[in-house]
Amino acid sequence: MGATGWDYVTPYRGSVEATLEGLHEQVFQELYGDGEEYRDRAELYADESMADSGTHSILDVHRIVDTPAGPGRGDWDYCTLRPLRPERLVHHFGTAEPTPQQFEDAMARAKDPSSLRSRRSRRSRRAEDTTLIHEQELRWTGHYVLLHSDGEPTHVGFFGISGD
Repeated sequence: MGATGWDYVTPYRGSVEATLEGLHEQVFQELYGDGEEYRDRAELYADESMADSGTHSILDVHRIVDTPAGPGRGDWDYCTLRPLRPERLVHHFGTAEPTPQQFEDAMARAKDPSSLRSRRSRRSRRAEDTTLIHEQELRWTGHYVLLHSDGEPTHVGFFGISGD
């Protein structure tokens, strides 16, 4: 099936962890709310086939990692979300406190086929050439961006890649 990129903007709930929990429940209901496949997320995560194929959604990442340092290749880094590095926030948004609209605009630019760069390796790609999607360094991981309105956090933008 291949990997799938995903992104979400959701209201901030006092912490990134609480926001992720709320988004997990919302997406689970959207994908599996009829109860035919899974009664709850615990049953979904217990399904061994999910370890191989995943849901191709934010349900595939479970933990927040506080460091913006890029993920390694160890088991610890899979299924994690980390903040986008501060210098990359400024690169993509021109500010350390982007708005929800700036995030949505950056994602739209990143998905626009006319703006996509050639599929050169990450090493040969210059940092100034990358789109927001290209910040992803490892499948089964993602990033988050705290989004602001009037100087206050109001939303969180999540994006990543999962599924095989």
